[in-house]
Amino acid sequence: MKKSLFQLLILMVISNVLAQHKPTDPFAHTFSIVARDSLTGDLAVAVQSHWFSVGTVVSWAEVGVGAIATQSFVNVSFGPRGLELLKEGKSPQDVLEQLLKDDEGREVRQVAIIDTKGNVATHTGTKCIDYAGHTNGPNFSVQANMMLNEKVVPAMKSAWGSNSNLKLPERMVAVLQAAQSVGGDIRGKQSAALIVVKGKASDEPWNDRLINLQVADHSDPIAELSRLLKVHRAYEYMNAGDLYVEKGQMDKAMEAYNSAMNMFPENLEMKYWTAITLANEGDVEKAKEMLKPIFKKDPNWKLLTERLPKVGLLIISEEDLNSILKL
Repeated sequence: MKKSLFQLLILMVISNVLAQHKPTDPFAHTFSIVARDSLTGDLAVAVQSHWFSVGTVVSWAEVGVGAIATQSFVNVSFGPRGLELLKEGKSPQDVLEQLLKDDEGREVRQVAIIDTKGNVATHTGTKCIDYAGHTNGPNFSVQANMMLNEKVVPAMKSAWGSNSNLKLPERMVAVLQAAQSVGGDIRGKQSAALIVVKGKASDEPWNDRLINLQVADHSDPIAELSRLLKVHRAYEYMNAGDLYVEKGQMDKAMEAYNSAMNMFPENLEMKYWTAITLANEGDVEKAKEMLKPIFKKDPNWKLLTERLPKVGLLIISEEDLNSILKL
């Protein structure tokens, strides 16, 4: 009965604001953070909501430009339009004012904007559903609407300040975790996202978008986002190891692969390339110890091993290769 009354109340609130809301605008009631790393200049936006695939609606970021979170009764155009206005050299406050100026639904909107200098501007409309609010400062803005209680925004602000020792992506996740720990979205949990880009564009744009993690539908989206970030970090080591292999720097490759494997010791691929690097360094027996259970779990790894010498990724004697393939 209580749940039915709550649902009726939500429907009544929504009906009261529909006149200001276009049918194409999604409902993304949520909590989020936009931020800049004062040391690296990197920009980020992170979000969680009881809404499917919230990151595809709320979070926007562009290398060398800024980051935006557009939420509540969302005007999705605020993302790309806001970034374009920042690109023209406008300040976040000027951008915010221009976006809201002709928007009839401004009072049901919530939006936060940060630029490459760490300047921020935030708006919470007077008709955003309680608990709703925001707080900001140099290099960050946290905002939330339809929260269980009034503790969410202060908890996010506190988490941002107390986790300055973390790298920006991990710091963003810590802020989301803090919001959830005090109540979070009154409806519960469903999706989360994290985007991180460089604050300054390089001559290698393919390397400037650092992280783009999306949890579209999950019972504990922030925990899953945190897990994916850890996987991302592990594969950064894997990628570094691959690059060292290309350069023939097997000692450094081994170090990188070991770092990845230590993060996810049950990951077959991480174990596999560590073993292959061991073989290339001459420790075939140790490599065989690692490869045997891998081949048992999935024989395709043995088939792959047979193909590696042809492309120079496994440089061992034919005798050693045959001993490996007999495992």
